Amino acid sequence: MNAFNIGASLIEKINSGVLVVDESFNITFFNKFMESHCLLKSKDVLTKNLFDVFNDLPEKWLKRKIQSVFMLNTPGFSSWEQRQFVFKMRHARPVTTSSEYMAQNITFLPILADESGSEVEQVCILVEDVTDVCFYQEKLKETLEQLEVVSRTDGLTQVANRRFWEERFEVELETANRYKHPLSLILFDLDKFKQINDTYGHQGGDLVLIEITKFIKKKLRQVDLMGRYGGEEFGIILPNTDAEGAFELADRIRTEFAQFPISFGNHKILATISLGVVEYDPSFDSYEDMVTRADIALYQSKASGRNTTSLYRA
Repeated sequence: MNAFNIGASLIEKINSGVLVVDESFNITFFNKFMESHCLLKSKDVLTKNLFDVFNDLPEKWLKRKIQSVFMLNTPGFSSWEQRQFVFKMRHARPVTTSSEYMAQNITFLPILADESGSEVEQVCILVEDVTDVCFYQEKLKETLEQLEVVSRTDGLTQVANRRFWEERFEVELETANRYKHPLSLILFDLDKFKQINDTYGHQGGDLVLIEITKFIKKKLRQVDLMGRYGGEEFGIILPNTDAEGAFELADRIRTEFAQFPISFGNHKILATISLGVVEYDPSFDSYEDMVTRADIALYQSKASGRNTTSLYRA
């Protein structure tokens, strides 16, 4: 067996697709991998135009890639991250990826007319199946995204944790200061929360915290951010909201939540909240200044008998 036949035999057996086209994009070679995955026979595609055989190829892009190899006599490459697949081949993996089609790395290689190496006669297109790589990359990305969510979320209530909430608060404060937009803060906590824990146990107390955050989330806009500030105390950042709008929202939440029974076993728990509201003022040095003033207003609500909303006034 001569070197040519050995090479052809190896190409037929490799676990990658190999097809060769001439300068008119006519197919001159089509290996067994391509036959198997494209459900086509080599004898039926040879001498035919690549784009007639595969009418769903990205024709403009692929022609440019192939012509570049003919003109420059240099290899070309396209990774699955740039274009997940070129040839629509279904993968046979038991795992599920975001696509039903095989992820592919594509290499374009010049085939020279003679040993002088000056003229490209044909271009070899090598199709490498990288579906497994694609799948594990997707899983890794998904895991990292989940870890990112976990790192900024309170484990019990699923609202922002204090660290992330404070980071966002700083950003919102800078934005409000720069563009002279209003910014308000609501601080609230559950009234007599210790009594709830003593009566219904920590499971009952945890349920109340979960339900209050679910209840309030439905009242907020996408731009608003609620975070667990500590224990049973929570903060709500309200961009582009003045004191009047923030107070109106806070008092509506307070009134509606007081009439919202929380089912716990055979019990219906009715809880109330006290709230403090403050609007950003340029005299404030930091978000901590807003928190301090909202806390003063919250204390006023507690001192007024709880289940009250108070607005901080300088």
